[in-house]
Amino acid sequence: MNKEKFQNKYRISSIRAQWWDYGWNGAYFITICTQDREHYFGEIQNNKMVLSEVGIIADLLWHQIPIHHKNVELGDFVVMPNHIHGILIIDKQSTNIDLDFANDANIVQTGHALSQHALSVQNPGSQRFQNIGKNTISSIVGSYKSAVTKHANRLGYQHQWQKLFYDNIIRSNNDYQRISDYIVSNPENWTKDKFKTEDKSK
Repeated sequence: MNKEKFQNKYRISSIRAQWWDYGWNGAYFITICTQDREHYFGEIQNNKMVLSEVGIIADLLWHQIPIHHKNVELGDFVVMPNHIHGILIIDKQSTNIDLDFANDANIVQTGHALSQHALSVQNPGSQRFQNIGKNTISSIVGSYKSAVTKHANRLGYQHQWQKLFYDNIIRSNNDYQRISDYIVSNPENWTKDKFKTEDKSK
């Protein structure tokens, strides 16, 4: 999908840190679980995901994210019985941070530039919960979760998200490909999935 767009872009040399602003350009691997890992979204049959009504809502609304959030593109995505995995790409055309790399030699230099920029904005991570802002990962995921819950409840379907969600900055082309492959193959690997739980409704 967007591997070509990701090629040689959005690479950073640090793990998640307080100096990183999650509204900056980048590719992010997102995982959101249901409350208590309940199987609200459907079930795996013959290594394929069969969506429930709520699962269909979760799938449709994820694909609508770029409609409601500017400069956001979608990578691979999958709905599983009790969680979703997806890649979100923030690609603002105008930014104070240049993450477009010509080659690997630029990583150290750009990483230094990012650190200097972070110091100039006084530790963006410390302000993350004071001002979520628009088009940040938190605001995008929060809006998505709220929309799924709202539509599910409106139609009378039971559904509840886990309060938090998992996010990782994708730091290289190899990581991007590995995560994409993981997402696509998730249904056929359900039996050994770390998020797997038994369906309590059965």
